[in-house]
Amino acid sequence: MSAATGDAPYIAVIGASRASVQEQATAERVGAELARAGALVICGGGPGVMAGASRGAAQAGGTVLGILPGDDRSRANEWVSIALATGVGELRNGLIVRACDAAVAVGGAYGTLSEIALALAQSVPVVGLGTWRIDGVEQHDDPVRAVARVLELARARRGS
Repeated sequence: MSAATGDAPYIAVIGASRASVQEQATAERVGAELARAGALVICGGGPGVMAGASRGAAQAGGTVLGILPGDDRSRANEWVSIALATGVGELRNGLIVRACDAAVAVGGAYGTLSEIALALAQSVPVVGLGTWRIDGVEQHDDPVRAVARVLELARARRGS
């Protein structure tokens, strides 16, 4: 699968910018597993869960698209492969959701809640790891199983 040709699943990893050490480690594992599976990782490009997922994906040889809230690409965390500065603030949450085939929510605060709601409203599957307990979010305890499931849901959504 090639992210460049669009064959790869596009998976968003969403979560708080002020994440716990455990949430960051979980996001890093998720990012690494997604990259190993050939997925393109999409995130908000900042610290916390976003940095964890970006680090994991980058260290596993993957590609990370960071959709930033501000105007400055240099604000992306160091593991983002492609930084897209939007200048639209938290409205970028909708862009993250619209760009992905499925999402993994790790922990999270209100920004994560908004991304989950936007995803579910657009029939974008969401798998959760220690996140908001909401109807429609499939909860998992193990990052490896969560990644396997989100990839399965992304393939089903794309019809492949």
